[in-house]
Amino acid sequence: MILQQPGELTSHAMRRARLAVRCLPFQRSFYRNLEQGALSSAELVALPDWSSQTRGRLNARATEDQLIWLIQLGVLRREVDGQGLTERVRLTPLGRDVLRPWPDTIPKAGLASRILHRLRRHRPRW
Repeated sequence: MILQQPGELTSHAMRRARLAVRCLPFQRSFYRNLEQGALSSAELVALPDWSSQTRGRLNARATEDQLIWLIQLGVLRREVDGQGLTERVRLTPLGRDVLRPWPDTIPKAGLASRILHRLRRHRPRW
């Protein structure tokens, strides 16, 4: 078994999350909304400017799938209320760090990076 140094896990998580953010269809304005407060996938797709927050139109189901992936990566987290977890999400401290290099626009990943991301997402041990 290979032991990782404490900073290695964080830098690996950061690289993986940055790649995902560049590959997913969300624009920087989407993440700004989540910096300001928690929203559910249904609330997000109901926003009047929703189409300006993604590279393509997403329905609530596709949005929820993308949000779950961002939760698994540590970029987002579910909001908690007095009764437990809700369907609303907000940005995590890691998510803020991931987005820091891109205050205005998130650069779209190239083809090779998108293929790598897709493989890692659907074959996580590969």
